[in-house]
Order: sequence, then C-alpha cells, then structure tokens
Amino acid sequence: MINLDLAFFIQIINFGILVLILNLFLYKPLRAILAKRRQEIESSRERANDVDQQVQEKMAQYESRLRDAKAQVGAKRAELVKEAQAEESTLLEKARSEATASLSSIRDRIAKESSDARGMLQQQAQMLSGDICEKILGRSL
Repeated sequence: MINLDLAFFIQIINFGILVLILNLFLYKPLRAILAKRRQEIESSRERANDVDQQVQEKMAQYESRLRDAKAQVGAKRAELVKEAQAEESTLLEKARSEATASLSSIRDRIAKESSDARGMLQQQAQMLSGDICEKILGRSL
C-alpha cells in the first residue's frame, strides 16, 4: 500500500515546481519557436501560392499574346499569298501576251521570208530552166 507522508507532498511540490520551470524555460520558448516556424511556413506557402498565381496569369497573358500574334501572322501570310498569286497571274498573263505577240511576229516573219524565198526560188528556177533549155537547144531563147 502507498503511504501518504511528507515526502509524497514534497515530491508533488517538486514536480509542480519542475513543471513550472520547464514550462517557463522550455515549453513556452519551444511553443513560441514552433508557432513562429508555423507562421513562416504559412507565409512562405502564401507567397508561393501568390507567385504561382502570378506565373499562371503571366502565362495566360503570354499565351493570349502568342495566339494573337499567330493570328496576325496567319492573316498577314494569307494576304501576302493572295498578293503573290495576283502578281503571279498578272506576270503569267503578261508573259502569255508577250509570247503570243512574239509568236505571231515570228510567224509573220517566217511567212514573209518563206514567200520571199519562194519568189527567189521561182526566179532562179526560171533562170535555170532557161539556161537548161538554151543548153539543150543550143540556142538562146
């Protein structure tokens, strides 16, 4: 059985004093340090969340600007392609007309040279036939 004598009460008082001293010098500073650390962690988390949110907003802005720039580039490209196609068709039409004009002038020149050559050949043929006839007949015509 337990005896409740004076030593027991002194032990209880010592234990109470020990708890007060430990609370004053150990537990309160430790709790304060832990509370401060918890606050710093929460503050860091909030800052990290704020930074993450800012990064997300800036990424959204960047992507939006990138989409706008791509749309503008696409529109400009389509416009340039249309202009290039129009210029190409203009150049092709000009080249066709020049080729047609050149071809017709070449045909006209060939026809003229051909008729000139026929005329010269007929004259030469007449002269040759006259010369042949003179040689065959042995007299001049």
